[in-house]
Amino acid sequence: MTEPVIAQKAPYPVEVKAGQAYFWCSCGKSAKQPFCDGTHKGSGLSPVKYEAQQDAKVYFCGCKASANKPLCDGAHKKL
Repeated sequence: MTEPVIAQKAPYPVEVKAGQAYFWCSCGKSAKQPFCDGTHKGSGLSPVKYEAQQDAKVYFCGCKASANKPLCDGAHKKL
């Protein structure tokens, strides 16, 4: 598998904490969306690390098609 699965056709709003690292699921198969649970192993895909610069609400991509991975860029509107 080299193509990700669409987890959902909408972003995941998440409150992030400054200085904390988050690992976004790039394969779409994680049961802990939008974050990695290791399901990607053997798929050829890897999680994407996101480090929060400040406490904020960010929108992680749910469709896995964003050009701004791991954040949503609206690509789900074209699927």
